[in-house]
Amino acid sequence: MTARITATTLRDRLAGSGELALVDPREEGSFGRRHILLCGNIPLSRLEIQAPDAIPRRTAPVVLCDDGAGEADRAATVLSRYGYADIAVLEGGINAWQAAGLELFSGLNVPSKAFGEFIEHAYGTPSVTARQLAELQEGGAGVAVLDSRPINEFKVMNIPGGVDMPGAELVHRVHDAVPDPETTIVVNCAGRTRSIIGAQSLINAGVPNPVFALENGTMGWHLAGLELEHGQDRVAPEPTGRGNRVGLERAEQVARRFGVTMIDRQTLECWRAEQHHRALYILDVRTIEEFLTAHIADSRHAPGGQLVQATDSYVAIRNARVVLVDDSLTRALMTASWLEQLGGCEVAVLASGLDGQAISRGPRAAPVFGLDPGSVTTIDAIEVSGLEGALFIDLQRSLDHRAGHPQGARPAIRARLVEQLRQIAPAGPVVLTSPDGVAATLAAADLADSGLDIRVVAGGTQAWEQAGLPMAAGMADPVGELDDVYLRAYDRTSEEEVRAAMNEYLEWEIALVDQIARPGGISFSAYPE
Repeated sequence: MTARITATTLRDRLAGSGELALVDPREEGSFGRRHILLCGNIPLSRLEIQAPDAIPRRTAPVVLCDDGAGEADRAATVLSRYGYADIAVLEGGINAWQAAGLELFSGLNVPSKAFGEFIEHAYGTPSVTARQLAELQEGGAGVAVLDSRPINEFKVMNIPGGVDMPGAELVHRVHDAVPDPETTIVVNCAGRTRSIIGAQSLINAGVPNPVFALENGTMGWHLAGLELEHGQDRVAPEPTGRGNRVGLERAEQVARRFGVTMIDRQTLECWRAEQHHRALYILDVRTIEEFLTAHIADSRHAPGGQLVQATDSYVAIRNARVVLVDDSLTRALMTASWLEQLGGCEVAVLASGLDGQAISRGPRAAPVFGLDPGSVTTIDAIEVSGLEGALFIDLQRSLDHRAGHPQGARPAIRARLVEQLRQIAPAGPVVLTSPDGVAATLAAADLADSGLDIRVVAGGTQAWEQAGLPMAAGMADPVGELDDVYLRAYDRTSEEEVRAAMNEYLEWEIALVDQIARPGGISFSAYPE
């Protein structure tokens, strides 16, 4: 039987300096409504896909928690199967945590978002409202709007005239993108965190321009009744040689202020050799284009701005070693400065960048536990429509299913599929698909002993689309409850719902400063100049 741990013991261990992965294996929607603050969400449906990267040291202590429905024990069985040797389950789950007088939180990536609010309070990060920015633009004042989100988010909606410059790229690119020190810089994101962190990054780096965060980001702009742009792809230019030098000089000053550690190649080799007793994450904080061109073979892509915004999505083991890689160093140094302040890991920057390392090119093949395509029956996408009486199931995220899925496929959650199909008792074949076929293949393995005729679409939905087969949108006839997505404001379907969700989200985010001060919360340290 899996070991048990009490809420108070878990609280004490989270406050200690030892490594610990606290993981909640419920679906994202349930996790987002109510969870322990310093807890990573790795849904049971995606455990074999996410755990190899999220929890790379299989001897690391792992504590699993749920709300009493049994996901933690099921996750313990899966992780034990793949060699995790030190697993415990929180006795009584999150309800016991709350009963012990410890705070539960809603939302996603909450430690990072609470950190953003702390930074604004601690350093007085200046901001402008949407109306104030609109007046600056209309008045012809010199103003540059820098959007600190990834380009895929920028393309969905952006402040008119804005340029995409994701968080870690700001100090790296701003000197060429905004050469006039008299130009006012306004940094925005969709809400608050990346606006605040982005603006404060430029301020910390000593950029001479007037710098402000856009209060409440694109949500604030939307709520002010102002029009957003859509489908834009304006990006900041690559830095020149001078821009590189100035950016690095400023980033080095920031690194000294916050005590950023630099390591050499030999130290990294020693840390690699010690991975059996100290977890190691090697994270490349450059752009995806640079990563695909060449990256350290055992590194993962984690763009710096997103790493600060969603640290718990990249690093599940608290107090692990995190090495940041960037051949220009600027982005790694700036990212490390924030991770130092955020806490929860031993962060260092690889001084030599990619030099002297084994290099890979192109997309990284992410490891997956238990993936054996040869053990399942596949079906060509074109043959699915001719399969008489088939139950066609789509296992992608329900929000993505709503946007587009193979015609005739019903959305479902993998972790509940065995029980649901037992209740449905389909008489004909069951066809499974997922974007690349991985989740569908894992689900087919779950159903190997069901006695059903289970088939997986070869190549997944990607192959379906490549074959020119019909796609559909919407959420027709889901197989059971869908709680795999914690909806953002922009995911709502009506203007009234969008506005209500935006106001609710912004109020929640601002209140985090007070909430994290309660038992079960977290504290951050300020670094005076």
